Amino acid sequence: MSLPGLKGTEHIGFTVPDLEEADAFFTDVIGCVRIYELGPFAHERGDWMSKQLNVHPRSIMRKLYFYRCGIGPNFEVFQWEAADGQLPQPRNSDVGGHHLAFYVDDLDAAVAYLKSRNVRVLGEPVASANASAGQRWVYFLSPWGMQFELVSFPQGKAYEAGAPVTLWNPTRPAD
Repeated sequence: MSLPGLKGTEHIGFTVPDLEEADAFFTDVIGCVRIYELGPFAHERGDWMSKQLNVHPRSIMRKLYFYRCGIGPNFEVFQWEAADGQLPQPRNSDVGGHHLAFYVDDLDAAVAYLKSRNVRVLGEPVASANASAGQRWVYFLSPWGMQFELVSFPQGKAYEAGAPVTLWNPTRPAD
């Protein structure tokens, strides 16, 4: 059984400390296209914000930008003024920790490009093993510390050889 009508991931939403800094990073460095913006959005009374969005009822969503980033889900990027304060950026090991991965055709060229743009790349590209053999990856950080990853597996991954269902892959049509 599955969610009725499920087609895939339409967008990924996340909050940044400075929307204009994030906009410059996503458009000028990554190459995303900003499609539209909304905001501000707030409720001076009632509990709509807590009921609908699970935030403090007096929090203000200052602005959001929607981006198209190549093939795959869109990004909805928010800047909030949280009425009850904000937590620091979680690490992968923290509850709620996360990262976003971009598929690239040439990992080495993409790493060189990021470094030329003064983006902090963590370590060196790693060759995966076992089920992910054939893949190389490396992490990098946005200017505000959000974790991203570059991945590349132009010849596919080892698990695909006998898999009845494969993971979504931006280089080929859906199964």
